[in-house]
Amino acid sequence: MQSAAAFGLVRPCPARALLGPSPSRPLLPARPLRISAITTAAAAANSSRGVAVAARSLGLLPILPDRERRVRHVACGAAGEAAGKTEEEGGLAKTLQLGALFGLWYLFNIYFNIYNKQVLKVFPYPINITTVQFAVGTVVALFMWITGIHRRPKISGAQLVAILPLAIVHTMGNLFTNMSLGKVAVSFTHTIKAMEPFFSVLLSAIFLGELPTVWVVLSLLPIVGGVALASLTEASFNWAGFWSAMASNVTFQSRNVLSKKLMVKKEESLDNINLFSIITVMSFFLLAPVAFLTEGVKITPTVLQSAGLNVKQVLTRSLIAALCFHAYQQVSYMILARVSPVTHSVGNCVKRVVVIVTSVLFFRTQVSPINSLGTAIALAGVFLYSQLKRLKPKPKAA
Repeated sequence: MQSAAAFGLVRPCPARALLGPSPSRPLLPARPLRISAITTAAAAANSSRGVAVAARSLGLLPILPDRERRVRHVACGAAGEAAGKTEEEGGLAKTLQLGALFGLWYLFNIYFNIYNKQVLKVFPYPINITTVQFAVGTVVALFMWITGIHRRPKISGAQLVAILPLAIVHTMGNLFTNMSLGKVAVSFTHTIKAMEPFFSVLLSAIFLGELPTVWVVLSLLPIVGGVALASLTEASFNWAGFWSAMASNVTFQSRNVLSKKLMVKKEESLDNINLFSIITVMSFFLLAPVAFLTEGVKITPTVLQSAGLNVKQVLTRSLIAALCFHAYQQVSYMILARVSPVTHSVGNCVKRVVVIVTSVLFFRTQVSPINSLGTAIALAGVFLYSQLKRLKPKPKAA
């Protein structure tokens, strides 16, 4: 593509003095071109300011005085410096914005786990708690659509049918997580949930036919071994909490596999945030009848007061946990839209470490050295797995 300078739309920066003719030479009319002059002109024309250089070397353009050349050179240099500075500032702003999103992701997740655990310790009704979290998420989603904060999605009935299985496994995954948090320590639940890559590889191989590389399989060994070591020495261990966390892993990874298998067709308005919001609304309507038929409506001031609980405290903590639950997942999708899946996976691994450490410090959880070693090995395996996932095998030559 020809530059704007070639069409006279932009005045190019001057060439170096060595490339142009002597300033003392007057403007001459066109004359037959020598081979060397043609070669010089062609070579000069390859640069962004080569057209002007070539024209001057052939005597077709007047030679600028030294002072004017210096002024233009300074002006061009200043313009380039300003453009570079603007680009630098834009890059810095994006980096700061991404860092702030990661900070919010971790912060919301920490608060969710702390407040959620505090509620579940005194109010052992995980189905009610999970329903409240989906209800709050539904209100937030509707508020964003009604006020125009986020564009309301245009979705067909066929798309809703395709999303329904995702909503079912999403509901089950969050319910099993809350069941585990109600039975065992937060740190232990998240240690078990570090086995998500194992189930991801297993389910992808079974249902999608995606066979992992040898290195990916080897990275799963420290994950499984670390979780086993941590489980053997966990002070709060019980089978209900352990299997609930395992079931959460299976359902969440089933959601990812279903997403690939069903390939929900997205319209322009159905971005990741809208998809998550729709799944949240559907999860509420799926779980609310289950809560009513199994546990009944327990999270009411009357029931809480009859149980001898601080009504205001329980309801406030439940609301904060629900808001943080919806917020950290929304921010997670916002980050995923800005970075690669591998970077997001590494960030998720770091987030799990942060949640485990903060929960141990906040709840003063008793952790033995062997338990800490098992957790560290499992998380190191998750980090290694996320790095190896980006190493795709080279296609075989035909």
